Amino acid sequence: MKFKPIRQERLYLKVAEQLSKFIDDGQIAPGDRLPSERDLVEQFGVSRPTIREAMIALELAGRVEIRSGSGVYVKQGEDIETSLLQENAPGPLELLEARFYIESDAAALAAHRASEDDIQSLEQAFQALKGEGLTAELQEEADERFHLLVAKASGNSAMHGTIQQLWQLRRTSKMSIFFHEKLRQRGIKPVIRDHQKILDAIREGNSDTARLAMKNHLQSVIDMIVEEDSTAA
Repeated sequence: MKFKPIRQERLYLKVAEQLSKFIDDGQIAPGDRLPSERDLVEQFGVSRPTIREAMIALELAGRVEIRSGSGVYVKQGEDIETSLLQENAPGPLELLEARFYIESDAAALAAHRASEDDIQSLEQAFQALKGEGLTAELQEEADERFHLLVAKASGNSAMHGTIQQLWQLRRTSKMSIFFHEKLRQRGIKPVIRDHQKILDAIREGNSDTARLAMKNHLQSVIDMIVEEDSTAA
């Protein structure tokens, strides 16, 4: 008796796999433009972020080319790497959505529980984040350090460990590496004023304000990414 491995289904992969099958079957030919993002959202019955992740997966697999301001076009078949569609990791926007909920509550706990040492470490991380002349890679490292210090200051080791895992996936999954490299090329960087608001709320011990500051920060990141790419799908 041989059992098949159980793979958690990713919604964006289901979309990408359907579109990939249409390409393989010749229903969408090389050079054709895919339907608009709005049409795909309606036809698949999913969110805009899910469509964006599906496009990223298809682009990473060499199946499509995203032309900014024009749309998504099917590529010729010689560079296809279909196996990349099967990565067992959440999509980059899924990770952001998870962070939106978990890190917001971590910030609220941090405002209530942070020690003086925690506050000092956060202030040092913030100063590093807003330092002049940083490369994109160094600024992203400082951004991660700030967020993980907020998680640590929550005083909840399970929450801290979960947030660490989310950031590790952000750094290591093929989808996220590819995605964030594209963001770097567009000049999208951590928003300093958002981190200042989070730090101020934690320093002042205001849990509600800290939660809202983190939510606003991560929602603005999600909105910026989706809006930035909306014309390309």
